[in-house]
Amino acid sequence: MSKLVRSVFLGLCLSVALTACATAPDDPVEREIYDQANDPAQPLNEAIFEFNMAIDRGLLRPIAKAYEFILPDLVRDGIRNVLRNLRTPVIAANDVLQGEFARAGDTLGRFAFNTSMGLGGIFDVAGEAGVEFHEEDFGQTLAVWGFEEGPYLMLPVLGPSNGRDLVGFIVDTGLDPFQWWSYNSDTWIVENQGMVRGVATAVDTRSRNYQQLEDLEETSLDFYAAVRSLYRQQRNSLINNGMANDAVPEIGFDDELDGFYEDESSDDQQASLTE
Repeated sequence: MSKLVRSVFLGLCLSVALTACATAPDDPVEREIYDQANDPAQPLNEAIFEFNMAIDRGLLRPIAKAYEFILPDLVRDGIRNVLRNLRTPVIAANDVLQGEFARAGDTLGRFAFNTSMGLGGIFDVAGEAGVEFHEEDFGQTLAVWGFEEGPYLMLPVLGPSNGRDLVGFIVDTGLDPFQWWSYNSDTWIVENQGMVRGVATAVDTRSRNYQQLEDLEETSLDFYAAVRSLYRQQRNSLINNGMANDAVPEIGFDDELDGFYEDESSDDQQASLTE
């Protein structure tokens, strides 16, 4: 089992352990706030959040800034296009599972055009032709099927999640043919492709949202609560294919888990976040 998956299970076990001991407040007003937050493991989640932010400040942020400084936009765009192209099997599978067959066709068409005419996905030929990239994952599929999101979770390294999205992440790992390929390879880059893709996505996305995160942190009275609210808005937008709210941020430490802050505002704090 990869280190990434082990960290997910560790975060889940710790959160479940604390949740089992959590007691809802007796005061009606405090109880309403408690229920609305749906964050019974908040003390632990906040500790993990601080751990994640320490990694961001000490490691991810400097690397992302250097990455942006050293590589021209054309190269960074090519890297992002390749990473997105490698997500195609998982996205297409979830399109089908949600009954979105037209979107599944778009996804497979993008893969065919970008892999062949886009030199392995380096160039987004399909996007230039009007077939835009969209994201789908099994967490969204479970939501479409009617499953509730469950309690809010802050996972080590991976960032914001919830019970439904955590299950979705694990299932998506199983749906990814590149992951199965890595299990049957002795080549280091192939064997560790999941980690390489995750790190590359985190650095690329973080480099595109450097100032936005700084602004959010500076303007938020409660940075943790703002991130929690923004994560939920972003997930709801993705579940509704952007129809409910097409101007919310993507939050997380990697793009397979999709992005580190893009676009705008929260119900806890108002912040401007445009890519």
